[in-house]
Amino acid sequence: MNAHDAGRRPGPLWPSLLPPESQGDDSLCAVSAHGVRVRFADGRELLCGSSGLWNTNLGYGNPAIAAATAEALLAASYLGVFRYENRYARLAAAELVRVCGADHYARVLFSTSGGAANDLVMKLARHYHALRGEPRRNLVVGLRDSYHGLTYGSFGLTGEPLGQQLYGVDQRLVRHVGVNDPADISTLMERQGDRVAAVVVEPVIGSGAVPLTAEYIDTLLRLREQYGFLLVADEVATGFGRTGPFFASQEWPAHPDLLVASKGLTNGTAAAAAVVASHRVADTFTQTGAVLMHGETQAGTPATCAAIVATIAEMQRLDALALGRRLSALLDTALARLAQDHPLVSGSTGAGCFRSLRIRTPEGTPLPQSEVSALVSRIRAAGAIVHPGVNGIQLIPALTYSPAELTELLDCVLTGLAAFAETAYPGWAAEAPRSSTVPQLLGTGS
Repeated sequence: MNAHDAGRRPGPLWPSLLPPESQGDDSLCAVSAHGVRVRFADGRELLCGSSGLWNTNLGYGNPAIAAATAEALLAASYLGVFRYENRYARLAAAELVRVCGADHYARVLFSTSGGAANDLVMKLARHYHALRGEPRRNLVVGLRDSYHGLTYGSFGLTGEPLGQQLYGVDQRLVRHVGVNDPADISTLMERQGDRVAAVVVEPVIGSGAVPLTAEYIDTLLRLREQYGFLLVADEVATGFGRTGPFFASQEWPAHPDLLVASKGLTNGTAAAAAVVASHRVADTFTQTGAVLMHGETQAGTPATCAAIVATIAEMQRLDALALGRRLSALLDTALARLAQDHPLVSGSTGAGCFRSLRIRTPEGTPLPQSEVSALVSRIRAAGAIVHPGVNGIQLIPALTYSPAELTELLDCVLTGLAAFAETAYPGWAAEAPRSSTVPQLLGTGS
């Protein structure tokens, strides 16, 4: 029972992005998680179809990561990187440079969240150009409909309208251009390119799971050469095998100048983020003796950095990239067939194990965002946790999902979609794939 139904105020916990009428509900209070399943205070155990908040790429409760974190807590407790270093942070930084590519990347700055890391990025880019004698380069460019966080700096960079004006977020030094629109960013550069410090992009735009096209990436790389801005890959969501490679930008024709990692960085076990800087950027600070004015008390702590090192090791031990590619191929088949055969599925977007399923009404129009939460609730009632997407839902399974678990997830989605349609559109009936057809959707037979 939730607080609204009980006619009382919610408890002491004020959860993020959960409306007051849903706060205090035991069905939304998680008590434990293992593998790809989460148990709630009402006794139900649900299949997780969202990898936590896109961060438990290897599933919940990995013993090696937990052991490494525990050892660091016992051996070092708190050691920071604020006017000091610690050996755990040195090891984690070296491992990140290695997996990113030491031929291009040189140094790592630790942070505590994707939003805080994007704040750091904007400072770093502006300071970099000032050291090069270009203090007028203070504009940062992002994409419309992007998501980079909700701290004041990253909230300004976020291109999705989430109440920036209400909260007084300062966007005077931020510009937004259209996703996959080469003409839009080219026009901006023609007008203000000499003032642009950085362009920050997600390789796959988060909320809608929209990958940047090859043409758009080529345009970004060409404009970088022409105008001299820093190109930043915000890989908070796409890193650690989520879209196929270890980092999505590793498949670009050229590397970004800065790479931001967070969600999969510790497999969801710690508040951690990292900004990986290229030799070009790092050398500018080293050669000038400049000190970047940024620091976070909990950044780069032993427990966090031990979790990073252990996560990278587990990615390699489990061959998680290969597991993710196999799961992605199954998703390719299933989602394509759903878009072809299901009357309420208009299509899917995304890459790797980072997908969205777009839903339409019986009239053929996109499912209104106001109705998405009801669909999510129906899928949850059917046994799986998914998050809202653009006109539909997100499907972000752990890279370690088995084919049977993917079958179960799609079964829950189809069952929930049918229940939603029966309630939302009374009298509507259509021949649509049901749970019994999931093996055919996956191309695995009955």
